[in-house]
Amino acid sequence: MNKHSRGGSLYSPMEPLSPPIEQIVLVDAEDQVIGLEEKLKVHQLGLLHRAFSVFIYRKNPEYSNVIEFLLQQRHVDKYHCGGLWTNACCSHPRLNEDIILAGQRRLKEEMSIVLTLKKVGSFQYKACFENGLTEHEFDHVLLGEYDGVQPIVLDPKEAQDFRWVSEQRLQRELDLYSEHYTPWFKPAFHLVLEDLWFNS
Repeated sequence: MNKHSRGGSLYSPMEPLSPPIEQIVLVDAEDQVIGLEEKLKVHQLGLLHRAFSVFIYRKNPEYSNVIEFLLQQRHVDKYHCGGLWTNACCSHPRLNEDIILAGQRRLKEEMSIVLTLKKVGSFQYKACFENGLTEHEFDHVLLGEYDGVQPIVLDPKEAQDFRWVSEQRLQRELDLYSEHYTPWFKPAFHLVLEDLWFNS
């Protein structure tokens, strides 16, 4: 079997290569970059890191253009918050990656749609989970309007379902069943509503 050199070592072209270890951008309280660390270690130690949450809305013409939000249900096997409902997508930007472009990239990867996004605000939060992991994020909230044309196709590794929910129903669910939603959803959603109300 032929062997090829890769970084001073030998590997076979028939052997699968391990995926690169994801690096997370660490930041201070002002969102200034202070380093990089492996994703799992970041969440084991609860280190503050840069993240984004993408919200997508539409105006439903069948219901007097009432505003509805696109939600996804996280895959049950996610490293935390499996099975909970949350915004259209969320993730971490790469080092030196523009936050808007990062959100657009991830939206396409998780939902198969390409939309223009804008930033509506940011906030910090910290949440500890039963499995010992901790989310401690400087979260940039991004917003876009669905064009009503592109089909939504989920990445099955990330999400197991999606739905459109009106603002009124979503507010009621957050009041009554907040445990069904991720811990970052509610504060991020408030920033989205403030932007929509201000620009309405």
